Amino acid sequence: MFKKVSIRLVVSFLAFVLLAYVIMQYGFADPHKAGLITQKLRKPDFHYSPWIYVLYLHIVSACLAVAIGPFQLFIQPKRKGIRRHRILGYTYVLSITASGLISIYLSIFATGGWMAGLGFFVLDVLWVLSTWVAVRKAVNKQIQAHREWMLRSYALTLAAVTFRVWLITLTPLFGGPLEPPYRLSAWMCWIGNLIFIEVLIRLSRKKAVSKSLTA
Repeated sequence: MFKKVSIRLVVSFLAFVLLAYVIMQYGFADPHKAGLITQKLRKPDFHYSPWIYVLYLHIVSACLAVAIGPFQLFIQPKRKGIRRHRILGYTYVLSITASGLISIYLSIFATGGWMAGLGFFVLDVLWVLSTWVAVRKAVNKQIQAHREWMLRSYALTLAAVTFRVWLITLTPLFGGPLEPPYRLSAWMCWIGNLIFIEVLIRLSRKKAVSKSLTA
């Protein structure tokens, strides 16, 4: 029980931190001063428009998914809350679908070049795919499988958080240009999340089997 509460608190905290950072950086501060944008503006062939408008669409839709995730994953819907759960679920799925498709465009202009762009592209494909697999499981009344695939989906949603964690951690280690740690972070941000959530899912399955055998 303590472990579940701890995971919920950590995930909710990470989601809150990301939302606060995005609102401050892109809502109140000058977006031109954002670290990743300043790197792009140094390149003479970079076109700020329409890239910045696509970025804002991605930010809004992705942040919506980040905000909805904890309510869907950690609050078990009661009979009266099923309708709200479904509405939030539809919003979550549409947000990820829109953000994932938009991100394909953004991955073409990734700071780390094609290697970073490929990392983000694979993330986008897996993000949208895992979310729609979860939807299919729900339609087929496979509730446990639906929950597991939603956990994978949200793990990929939080790649927005872990990407920045990896980038902050790796940049001093490389001690040079931003591109090398950026490329590595573009892959590690979602690979690490998937490994972590897969371990949790499998541990949860084993625990469920143990309970059924001892019951």
